Amino acid sequence: MKRVKEQKSPSYVRSYHRILVTTTQLTLIQIDNYGPWTVTPEPRREMDLQTLQSRLFADLAQFVGSRDGYVFFTRFDNMIAVTNGMGRDDHALLQESIDNRYPVTISLGVDINERPIEALEDATQQIQKAGSAQDKGRTEVLGGDSWPETDSGPELDELEVAHFDVNDATGKYTDQLNEFDSYIQIERGYASVMQYMREEHGALSFFVGGDNVISVCPDLSESDYRGAIDYVRDDAEVDLKVGVGRGKSAHEAGYAAKHALEDCRHDGTRVEFAGAKLPVN
Repeated sequence: MKRVKEQKSPSYVRSYHRILVTTTQLTLIQIDNYGPWTVTPEPRREMDLQTLQSRLFADLAQFVGSRDGYVFFTRFDNMIAVTNGMGRDDHALLQESIDNRYPVTISLGVDINERPIEALEDATQQIQKAGSAQDKGRTEVLGGDSWPETDSGPELDELEVAHFDVNDATGKYTDQLNEFDSYIQIERGYASVMQYMREEHGALSFFVGGDNVISVCPDLSESDYRGAIDYVRDDAEVDLKVGVGRGKSAHEAGYAAKHALEDCRHDGTRVEFAGAKLPVN
């Protein structure tokens, strides 16, 4: 069993429970009727659309982030949020806020599952069963079967977040290649880890800038993460390291993962956990 490093300030370190259960609440955010809107009454300027998308993502990130959640932009007209701790009223308030300030509305589908991909599948169905993304009559859907009885968020088991980072990306890419070729290399590694983690473990991985990828995972072992790193190295010729954390919210788990990643950088290791997983009897 891996020994826990002593920390002067252990506030971010959470020891793993003997019963290693993870529960992730995911929210699919989908802009209503966005495709037709972009060409009505005529095609809109591309930079105007890019500006709207970036501002919308920033506002969503601020709203969800203030409630200790994460939002990932994916295709921008569809975004995925980790919303552990957010209840139905929070989601309804988010829709109202966007409706008041943007020329578009958003629909939300929510589900809770041990495997993130399963939560996303069910959240997606909550929106799809209400109509097409380009259906003018389908606006501001708020669907979810796992809402708590009160307006506050449900009391869930901890979720697991992994923070992947490319080894020496600056030395290998940024300081050696032009930006576009560096971008290709980083994206190749991202695509590889994204596909592997989804297919092997039902985890969802997202590029978050620079050379960083965040994965929302079920309970995984050190060997599982080493398998992902080995696969990406062989498949995309990109070397990764990863820090892993647990917490009641995406922020708490992700912050622990960041500290674990710093342990990787300091110790020259490939996989570090913020706390030690205890063996299951």
